[in-house]
Amino acid sequence: MNTLSVPTSPFSDQVPGTSGLRKRVPVFQQPRYLENFVQAILDVAALPAGATLVVGGDGRYLNREAVQTILKMAAANDVGRVVVGQGGLLSTPAASHLIRQGAAGGIILSASHNPGGPDGDFGIKYNTGNGGPAPEGVTAAIAARARELSAYRIADAPDVALDAIGTTTLDGMRVDVVDPVADYAALMETLFDFAALRALLGGGEFRMRFDAMHAITGPYATEILERRLGAPAGTVINGTPLPDFGGGHPDPNLTYAHDLVEEMFGPDAPDFGAASDGDGDRNMVLGRRFFVTPSDSLAVLAANATLAPGYARGLAGVARSMPTSQAVDQVARALGIDCYETPTGWKFFGNLLDAGRITLCGEESFGTGSDHVREKDGLWAVLFWLNVVAARGETVEAIVRDHWRTYGRNYYTRHDYEAIPTDAANGVMALLRERLATLPGTTLGGLRVAAADDFAYHDPVDGSTSARQGLRVLFENGARIVYRLSGTGTEGATLRIYIESYEPEPARHDLDAQDALRPLIDTALSLAELRERTGREAPTVIT
Repeated sequence: MNTLSVPTSPFSDQVPGTSGLRKRVPVFQQPRYLENFVQAILDVAALPAGATLVVGGDGRYLNREAVQTILKMAAANDVGRVVVGQGGLLSTPAASHLIRQGAAGGIILSASHNPGGPDGDFGIKYNTGNGGPAPEGVTAAIAARARELSAYRIADAPDVALDAIGTTTLDGMRVDVVDPVADYAALMETLFDFAALRALLGGGEFRMRFDAMHAITGPYATEILERRLGAPAGTVINGTPLPDFGGGHPDPNLTYAHDLVEEMFGPDAPDFGAASDGDGDRNMVLGRRFFVTPSDSLAVLAANATLAPGYARGLAGVARSMPTSQAVDQVARALGIDCYETPTGWKFFGNLLDAGRITLCGEESFGTGSDHVREKDGLWAVLFWLNVVAARGETVEAIVRDHWRTYGRNYYTRHDYEAIPTDAANGVMALLRERLATLPGTTLGGLRVAAADDFAYHDPVDGSTSARQGLRVLFENGARIVYRLSGTGTEGATLRIYIESYEPEPARHDLDAQDALRPLIDTALSLAELRERTGREAPTVIT
């Protein structure tokens, strides 16, 4: 093997966030920047000699070049075999599935729902052998290793031909270039009633639209929805992955999936609409002129899980991130199963899934998943919804409204303030932390505060504790305000404010969420002195 040991020096900012290291593309294009972080991953992973590593990404700008670098570094670090998606492409859930088929781990290239292109974002993260994002102990070790690197190892070899499926070698390391869709599609066929879905999508009466947002899910959705399930050609729009996502923002929400939203709320709206994000792990679901909040989506899927063959056995339990609404809690109580509240970040669900304590889990940021992989999964959630629609023979809106009548409605919204100056965002959080201890027993916006804290999670599986995970103001009537700084942005800081109240009375289930929550929204802004401290008059995104 012709291996080079290249002298290097550390970068001070290589600290993984919620899901890997995310920076602007020009940052990753600095000499040695990508190589340093990959070497830190490989050093900490300490893969056994001859082990298999899965590599792939969402196709954003710099993806192909980064894959070639990783392959050469893997060969120089004694990895025995790499499984890589054709063209360097793999959705995040598909990568998780491949890892779980016997790999020691995987390196996934993605900045998820962040914009791409030469001036956009890029990201890299390590997933462990269970298929899930590396836990905090591993990411902390990677950051520590990156701070002390003095050299990295790389094979002096030509690039691998990534566009042809097949097996080749790179300085003695086996490289299997695989169809990125095939194994994932086969997995979906074991979970859902494809015969019922063919009847639904191919019958001519039911119409749907899937917006892949020029991101990774396009080939997956085209293969499964149009080819295997018989949906008409054109059901999938924006289905070709592009390095800059067609100039769009690949975040499936009401703001950025505007083409789909306009169609679904138009005069000739399809029956069902859905979208997924940059790396395929998030989803948005819509009925005809009806938006399903991610929190409601998790709750509805939990309540109807046994309608899908892969979940006919019932649910072991459910979990949600702390900022996610408590709608799924209502379902768990009715089913008599456990409901766990975790910090934001899919890695926190991994222990619960591996221990068999939960079957479904989700986050309010358009992420839903189950024990089939160890990542959230956008297209899986869409297929699950279609399975429920096919089994019940009802519209999306009818299913959600029936759910509210049964379990009550959790009015819920998230207000994102993106790219706030970091000092201003930290100042807001510091002010709130100072006020927490004084809030219980007081009245805010006409509601009495029952408790206020900085959420800490005690993992029931491994006993670890994760502190400072978000500031909570809890009211006696069950309403909540949550403040949290997001770990997924690359510019300034993103402050997210989550507001929720529970309404059991069906007669009050038809309010607009922003109207129903307006007193709590005003209370949240006033308590944080948000306008005064950030200069922002309105959020960037409301969901």
